[in-house]
Amino acid sequence: MPARQSPNLPAQLFERHIAAAVREALADTPVVCLRGPRQTGKTTLAQHLANGSPPRAYVTLDDDATRAAAQADPVGFLAGLPGAATIDEVQRTPELALALKAAVDADRRPGRFLLTGSAGGPLWAPFAEALVGRMETHTLWPLSQGELAGVRETFVERAFAADLTAIGTQQPSGAPPQVSLQPETPRQLLATRLCAGGFPEAVARKARRRHAWFDAYVEGITQRDIRDLASIARGPELSRLLAMLASRASQPVNFADLSRSLSIPQTSLKRYVALFEATFLIRFLPAWTTNIGKRLVKAPKLIFNDLGLLAHLLGTDPDRLDANPTLFGPALENLVAAELGKQLGWSAKQCRLHHFRTHSGIEVDLVLESSAGDIVGIEVKAGASLRPSSARGLRTLAELAGNQFVCGIILYTGTVSVPFGNRIQALPVGALWA
Repeated sequence: MPARQSPNLPAQLFERHIAAAVREALADTPVVCLRGPRQTGKTTLAQHLANGSPPRAYVTLDDDATRAAAQADPVGFLAGLPGAATIDEVQRTPELALALKAAVDADRRPGRFLLTGSAGGPLWAPFAEALVGRMETHTLWPLSQGELAGVRETFVERAFAADLTAIGTQQPSGAPPQVSLQPETPRQLLATRLCAGGFPEAVARKARRRHAWFDAYVEGITQRDIRDLASIARGPELSRLLAMLASRASQPVNFADLSRSLSIPQTSLKRYVALFEATFLIRFLPAWTTNIGKRLVKAPKLIFNDLGLLAHLLGTDPDRLDANPTLFGPALENLVAAELGKQLGWSAKQCRLHHFRTHSGIEVDLVLESSAGDIVGIEVKAGASLRPSSARGLRTLAELAGNQFVCGIILYTGTVSVPFGNRIQALPVGALWA
């Protein structure tokens, strides 16, 4: 019998905010998949969910013998799992896709299979195709700032409710209309947060040992996972490309320029970048325009999904990051984008994340668009003070979006919330996870 009961869990666990959404899906969907980068805690969360009543069977396809059994006889393998089951790293055995479909079609009990996976792309395609209408997918990203602090963030909901000044303590009567947010978020603290990232094991290490962990992590992704995805054995070339992409974080990607800089043909370059995306190292934010058809032809913006990995690839530490505006600004914008991406996984408000840029160069760093078409614009400023021009892009976005524009938010490294014009508010970056 390949199945075993989930092992005992450690007493101390980070509370993962997406867990509630996964439990809800298990209550009404036959197959639920939990995907995301390696080492984010997918197995730990799956085992935690498996310890319910009755307990779920647990198997991992990282185990060679178990994987061989699943590949040899997918139907018999699933038939041997008692009741509900958790199958870890399912993308390693694409042969299971059609067997899962047949098993679910014969018995559509909710929560029958909980799958985890660390890769998308060609290895995931068989499951996506076979389990249409039978599976709900959730993504577990590295720990959010709120999860690290034990706080459930509600920034997205508050932004669309235009309820951003309802936190903190009002200033004394007669003072300017500002709201003080605690704890403060000076640049040094933000730089420390950026370099730590959100991988649980990396966060727990001291800074000098964290670099060793990230070295091993990058080697594992480029030497193992990408090889499994595409049979590419070009670890040094892939590592060099990943480091170059880190220098372009928070920017639209110019593949022609990257190709010239690295002497890699564009066709190969785009393939490699797609593999980084399939292993959840990076993501791309599409452009926002009022013309939905044009969004696909505008250059997307590159975002790293973990800031600790980004800092490691840039070869920086908190002191250097704090002192170097050319590094700190893009890294801070990347932090905000990554945190919003995580929050969208559990937010009650269904949204998509974009960026905005006009032909004349006016831009808004991030745009949240709800399923109803409502818009929240977010500008990220690395400075502790602001100027009237800081809201220029948000005002342009408000004009284009019209009545769909809910509000504009400027996240900066100051410590007070300041009204910044009609439907525009400046907030400390810490408001994102307050």
